[in-house]
Amino acid sequence: MSWFKKDPLQIISFLSYGTQNHFYIRGRALEDETINLEEKSLWNLILNTWKRFETDEIKNTKLKITLPDNRVYYTKTDKDGYYKIDVSNEDLKHLVNEEGWLNFELSYDEPNIKRTIQKENRFKGEMLIPAKDADFGVISDIDDTIIHTGVASFLKWRVIFNTFLKHVQSRMPLEGAAEFYHLLHRGTTGKKANPIFYVSHSPWNLYRYLEFFLKTNNFPKGPILLRSFRTIFKKKTSTCKPQKQLEITNILNTYPNLPFVLIGDSSEHDPDIYLELVNSFPNRIKVVYLRSVLHKQKMQRVKKLLADYSIPVMLVDNSKEAIAHAKGLGIIK
Repeated sequence: MSWFKKDPLQIISFLSYGTQNHFYIRGRALEDETINLEEKSLWNLILNTWKRFETDEIKNTKLKITLPDNRVYYTKTDKDGYYKIDVSNEDLKHLVNEEGWLNFELSYDEPNIKRTIQKENRFKGEMLIPAKDADFGVISDIDDTIIHTGVASFLKWRVIFNTFLKHVQSRMPLEGAAEFYHLLHRGTTGKKANPIFYVSHSPWNLYRYLEFFLKTNNFPKGPILLRSFRTIFKKKTSTCKPQKQLEITNILNTYPNLPFVLIGDSSEHDPDIYLELVNSFPNRIKVVYLRSVLHKQKMQRVKKLLADYSIPVMLVDNSKEAIAHAKGLGIIK
């Protein structure tokens, strides 16, 4: 038995989104470090935190993507193990289930790989294609909107503690958030499948952590859009837009006929980003919900900013207020 046996390989597919004629997926090929998010010991917490950021990427490697109708695409991972497929002029509508999800399969396509591969070299992926009869889409921040991170805390020390030193099972969602999102997902009839998109400034290294949190706490399934760990430390220019804003802009451009509800918090840049989006996409945003935070100066600044919005914008203390307002607007049952 070798003490230096290498870990088996895996392919992670990030929940992504496309259209009936646009196949667009992203993900990452890595060694399988067997991160167990259900284990609650302190040692496991420290070990998992280390594994999430000390990744062993499978670089410059060919991958194969197979659709349910046996259509095949090929791509190659980059130097950080990331891959992407972006193909237009496709016919995908017959492959989508009633909730709008297209299932596909990924595999390694390199004959020179000698390593053990989990699941017989078959890995599942899903891409969202919103239903034609969706009333609207929902784009929601995650940090301090769904899960308390402490973005408004001094020197962000609560963010560090909550993200790296707390088990995902002990992270509680903000009260009533899951109920509110399900009401939005089901819409005015209670039977719709309005798409939900989750965005965050967190790095892709936390993808499985956040996916597990959303699933464990019964949030509607939806694409989770993060950013590269490298860009977190990259110096921003005055003309450079935040990655979260770029992701939201891409969603709005992908579905030009679909109006949206934006949900965020008032602790960081959401009010400014959302205001710019409202002005850039007139008649596309139905309403903006911003969760209040316990920070007097930030709240004063946001309250002044609200006067510049041309659409309904609600500063809410809890999900009950948001639900009542959404019912008054007639967007939920």
